Amino acid sequence: MTEIRFYHLMRKTLEQALPELLEKCLQRGWRAVVLTGSEDRTAALNHYLWTYSDRTFLPHGNAEDGDADRQPVWLTHRDENPNGSHVLFLTDGADTARPEDFALVCEIFDGRVGEAVQAARARWRRYRDAGHTLAYWQQSETGRWEEKQRTEGAQ
Repeated sequence: MTEIRFYHLMRKTLEQALPELLEKCLQRGWRAVVLTGSEDRTAALNHYLWTYSDRTFLPHGNAEDGDADRQPVWLTHRDENPNGSHVLFLTDGADTARPEDFALVCEIFDGRVGEAVQAARARWRRYRDAGHTLAYWQQSETGRWEEKQRTEGAQ
């Protein structure tokens, strides 16, 4: 079964946290899809990831760039996996009908938005009931990620 990790943003924004998580994926040799809530949000994140740091390069692309199979990180507002990714990042409340297409799904939600927290809780129950392994990660006072809970799924 797919492992589902919930990343509860408390201190950083999505724009601050996402590049760090994507860099860790790439360091492990994994490909990733970032599923956003809208086409406009995809375009904004695409632009942001080109400009967020002058010290590092995060290779990525979206439908406008094309060549999905050559992109280690694919940004989209569609529930797809065109680059054969191992990891799916769900942002902006986006959802997937096919978590089993990935080894790891990362739900990133803003803990300062009540609706986002409620939606994450509902998805946690849905994934738990489907037998997935679940992990809950929260930002500490220093902004580092700490695993707070883990629930093993069906084997």
